[in-house]
Amino acid sequence: MTAAINNTINHSVNTHHHDLKVRQMSFDIDRDIPEFWYDNDPFKTLLLSALSGGFPAGEHFFIHSVRHFQDKITDPELKKAVRAFIGQEAHHSKEHDALNKVMRDYGYSIDRIDRGVAMAMSWYKTYLSPARQLAHTAAVEHFTALMAEEYLFNTNELDKMDPRLAPLWAWHAIEEYEHKAVAFDVYKTTVNSEWIRRSQMAICTVMFLGFSTYDFISLMRESGHQKDVKMWAQGINYYWGTKGIFRKMIPSYFKYYRKDFHPWQHSSSSLINTLKAKYLGDKA
Repeated sequence: MTAAINNTINHSVNTHHHDLKVRQMSFDIDRDIPEFWYDNDPFKTLLLSALSGGFPAGEHFFIHSVRHFQDKITDPELKKAVRAFIGQEAHHSKEHDALNKVMRDYGYSIDRIDRGVAMAMSWYKTYLSPARQLAHTAAVEHFTALMAEEYLFNTNELDKMDPRLAPLWAWHAIEEYEHKAVAFDVYKTTVNSEWIRRSQMAICTVMFLGFSTYDFISLMRESGHQKDVKMWAQGINYYWGTKGIFRKMIPSYFKYYRKDFHPWQHSSSSLINTLKAKYLGDKA
């Protein structure tokens, strides 16, 4: 079984990681962006805004956790992929800072979300072992890859966003898809404890859902729409109903706990190339 896992890892390094590209993007994000820029819907807009508020601090932590093991990597392709991973995550933080400023200017407590995530990541750095920090990053990268794939491949959600913000979310999702196995492969080649990997995913799930839900509800209160029962019912059904975006992610989420799991067991290269051409243009 170990040999099979290692073969899967080597295959992913050789056939996927070389596609990573650090893109320096610049999006037209200004004061004219409407408050509810996603389908003119407070529920959808503030759900993604709550996530965006935590991206800069979270992605700085991801870089830190992977960089700790950088010198222990011997595979040249994986070394190259780690450098690209760090570059991509750094640029995500920069562009989401611009979006976060838009929501901050509308009066939302985005800074509180950023401080909360920064405090949590500081606690992780102090009290979690480097192995668990890396396992946490691999777990969150699984979450973000699932969301990226759902938004990119299975829905037309990007078309419902303000046309100046759709490219930002498309770019971020595309790069999350591109580097979805980097932290995982670093973990498997340096730590490779199944107990730590699986248990940290379980811990991460509880914390991610708990903090994200709290932040989202806080933003909803600030919007003045917290008592709109119809909107809540529609939003919950949209994400968690029979055909809900998040509900459809559940089977893929649980695959992470399998011993033979690897992120590149599911690939949609042809679709991702089409989306790169549509949203990234000459930077694809």
